[in-house]
Amino acid sequence: MAQMAEPAPEDQTNEPTDITFDEHLHPARPRTLRFRPRVKAPFARRSVSQDGPARGDNAAYVSWLLSQSMLADANEISQQFSGQGSMWQNPYAKPNPRGAVDTASVWFTAYPLSLITRTDESFLHAMANEEMWEAFAAIGIEAVHTGPVKLAGGLSGWQQTPSVDGHFDRISTRIDSAFGTEEEFRHMCGTANWHGGTIIDDIVPGHTGKGADFRLAEVKYADYPGIYHMVEIDPRDWEHLPDVPAGADSVNIDAATEEWLANAGYIIGRLQRVIFYAEGVKETNWSATRPVVGVDGSERRWVYLHYFKDGQPSINWLDPSFAGMRLVIGDALHSLTDLGSGGLRLDANGFLGAEKSAAEDNPAWSEGHPLSEAANHLIASMVRKLGGFTFQELNLTIDDIRENGEAGADLSYDFINRPAYHHALATADTEFLRLTLRTTLELGVDPASLVHALQNHDELTYELVHWSTGHRDDVFGYKGEELTGEQIGDSVRRDLSERLTGKAAPYNLVFTTNGIACTSGTVIAAALGITDLDDIDDIDDIRRSHLLLVMFNALQPGVFALSGWDLCGMLTLPADEVTDLLSGGDTRWIHRAAHDLMGVNPGATKSTAGMPRGRSLYGSIPEQLADETSFVRQLQAILRVREHFGIATSRQIDIPEVSHRAMLVLVHQLAEPGRYQLTVLNFANEHIAGTVRSEELPPGATVTDAFTGNEVATIDDLHSFGVEMAPHHGMCLIVEESADDGEP
Repeated sequence: MAQMAEPAPEDQTNEPTDITFDEHLHPARPRTLRFRPRVKAPFARRSVSQDGPARGDNAAYVSWLLSQSMLADANEISQQFSGQGSMWQNPYAKPNPRGAVDTASVWFTAYPLSLITRTDESFLHAMANEEMWEAFAAIGIEAVHTGPVKLAGGLSGWQQTPSVDGHFDRISTRIDSAFGTEEEFRHMCGTANWHGGTIIDDIVPGHTGKGADFRLAEVKYADYPGIYHMVEIDPRDWEHLPDVPAGADSVNIDAATEEWLANAGYIIGRLQRVIFYAEGVKETNWSATRPVVGVDGSERRWVYLHYFKDGQPSINWLDPSFAGMRLVIGDALHSLTDLGSGGLRLDANGFLGAEKSAAEDNPAWSEGHPLSEAANHLIASMVRKLGGFTFQELNLTIDDIRENGEAGADLSYDFINRPAYHHALATADTEFLRLTLRTTLELGVDPASLVHALQNHDELTYELVHWSTGHRDDVFGYKGEELTGEQIGDSVRRDLSERLTGKAAPYNLVFTTNGIACTSGTVIAAALGITDLDDIDDIDDIRRSHLLLVMFNALQPGVFALSGWDLCGMLTLPADEVTDLLSGGDTRWIHRAAHDLMGVNPGATKSTAGMPRGRSLYGSIPEQLADETSFVRQLQAILRVREHFGIATSRQIDIPEVSHRAMLVLVHQLAEPGRYQLTVLNFANEHIAGTVRSEELPPGATVTDAFTGNEVATIDDLHSFGVEMAPHHGMCLIVEESADDGEP
């Protein structure tokens, strides 16, 4: 493996002397001024022989586990940076969302398990393809979020076990060979950099899988138990623990056992909610291990916390050893300084602190905890020190997102408005969407700090935590009534469930209590009243509605993200094609259909990982680039307008009332004084006429269509003008004051 030097920032790329066609259409962003430290030498991966029983009292087994350990890797890589000047070249204390947006404002979110590649080609090799990056540059895509590609799952003795959560149960800093190699990852980063792009990797600060680190914790090796929220149970109390079924390594405890263990002083007891609750499978957030032989020859049983699945033990961010923190920071160092990523997604980072409630009957404090804020500040600050940026998937209240954003991640996933815009499409009524947008502004969350996304690998979440949990008793005006946050949450969930699942749309499935498994295409199909996907012959209506959702997400400040499922117009898979994957109750697999993004393997029936190929309404990117009416070509036009007018870094100043319930108006202040951009959308499947009115609009100003350059109206003395819109149609309008408007 070649040794990598630590280059100066100006040596990273070579500028062509003549402007290229792509640069004319997509002017190059200013070169980043942030210094990017690099490792002096990549990891020297050790190979340790397997010999004897897989027990803690077998030194060979413990040595083998250490060779796989993320904490051991973290201890090694950190030594290359401690005491080095390269760690002091960047400001790091405060988030810089607009800087992150300037770096890359349009993201492609990949899902490795679902990408169809050439025969015998890895995912990472495919993502380094020059033709793909040229197509991305032509469309206006500036970054790729790879999704998790490091080794995930667990270890059972000497054998690796598969991932239980789509590779979000990481067990190693190594790249999973199913997706490629570390060299291919570095090559992908180099290709992206050459095309002015950025690669965004993942770290998971909240948990690991049951890999070497968890197995070393079970055998009580050194400070490894300090990585996790795990407690050793006295053998005299084992009678209170459930038996572990044959073939399993742990079992979820029930509520009565949870209460007993809390009263006995072992654990903090029940938490504020049980994510992925399923009767008989996961009734609490705690599981008990089977008896495990430790390095000292003694048998132990542990009870450990897992916010998510039992194969995802939670990391303890306030253990005296700080072993969990060291593990996570080491993983970040590896991704940024060795592999070459420019940004990191923080997965499940809202669950990094938990403590026992002072009130006897109250659940433990496990969400919105100050320790989560502190831990996120540490992670994000370290990434900024290294010249990168972070974004978080924090499905908590708007208040929590604001507080975490004050010192934590640079960007946050827009869980606030995502279910709301789906609700607007499903009901042809934007009232809830207007409520979420206004509440976001009122509570001090800048839309430019959000990642506004179409489909990703997860469900269409409708937990609506801000309304149903954090502000459940607060009263809001909605539907002409005064309703509590809890009542609004219940109403919206009911609307989404009735209109997007069941008899109305049997091709979409409810996912536990979290949301709906669906694609953008099948949400639209349900909103259009299509009950059988086989009835879709003409894609025009679906494509038009899809572009409406693009306009909502792209024509506002912040990052715009979309997936291969969006670019190809994928539909959900029939449930009988993924029966094995659905057997554990995870219905999300129906919306993760394999797709051939670049049309490189038209005969493939599944991805390399085995995901069945789904139905694509739009075709591959090359096919669409050859068709001026395609989804990709029209997406390209929207992104050009977004870039030309600087909408991604504009300032949202008003969400006005509307004259038609299906209309939505977003008012943005552009960088130039006296210049505004309006996003005007019709969420109804019918023609509408209405009035755009906002006190922010100056009378006498001209209104121009950003796509055609044609003047369409003049702002009247009531700060308004009229519009007419076709079904599921959107407008991008530029408002400019004339030179003498401001004179007395």
